Amino acid sequence: MSRNLLILAAAPKLSELRDTLVRLEDTIIFALIERSQFKHNSKIYAANEMRFRDGYTGSFLSWFLKEVESVHAKVRRYQSPDEYPFTDNLPDPVLPPLEYPPVLVDPQSININDEIFNMYINTVVPGITVQGDDTNYGSSATRDIECLQALSRRIHYGKFVAESKFQDPKTHDEYVQLIKEKNRDRLMELLTNVHVEEQLLKRLKAKALIYGQDLSTASLSPDGSINANGRALLGLNSLSASSSEVSDDKVKTRVDYDLVVSLYRDYVIPLTKEVEVEYLLHRLDNN
Repeated sequence: MSRNLLILAAAPKLSELRDTLVRLEDTIIFALIERSQFKHNSKIYAANEMRFRDGYTGSFLSWFLKEVESVHAKVRRYQSPDEYPFTDNLPDPVLPPLEYPPVLVDPQSININDEIFNMYINTVVPGITVQGDDTNYGSSATRDIECLQALSRRIHYGKFVAESKFQDPKTHDEYVQLIKEKNRDRLMELLTNVHVEEQLLKRLKAKALIYGQDLSTASLSPDGSINANGRALLGLNSLSASSSEVSDDKVKTRVDYDLVVSLYRDYVIPLTKEVEVEYLLHRLDNN
């Protein structure tokens, strides 16, 4: 899923970045499906609901997230320019540091994980889970952390997207001028590609519809191929060969595909562009 950032000589091209972002779509959808198998378990998100021997008074998820990130920090996870922790005061790595090529300008200065965390807890979790408490607190929090890490990586990849667009000879001079003017609105307009965003949302709907189905053996032909029953179950008959559009006939899936689309449309795409604009506004700071 992740690129080998140790061997980058320059910012990846947009076509290369899109390959990574498309794979992250799969990761996020499957992570949401895994979390949806447990009930909401709202107790893990509330402070003072769990009794900690060390006197910690925050939520169970916040405590667990700090523990997980402390371990990951020790093995250099957050030295990578595409990884950003949700917690602070993490331990130093036990391994020697890695030398990443300076593709990004001050890559760690922009971190919007607080926004991502609040969006996920308040909007995503209630949307993908059944209300109630099944006491699977550890399993639920584990899946939450997987979702949060994937969303954070996807959104902060906006820095690489912004750098790639900045380096494009066709628009480089215009970006430089807008950055010098601190023209946030025009930067947002320049980096926005409506066609790409529309195609992304169509692709997401198709993926979430297909990945969210349970393909039983009754849906397979003797040779293992998907038969007519399977195609109907998966909604493949609703997919247009030319546009990958999905019909509005609601198909029951393990995670609501419309929610996945709205997650990207209302949060992932806007937050990614927020990261891109903030990165660009500081792109010339050291020049």
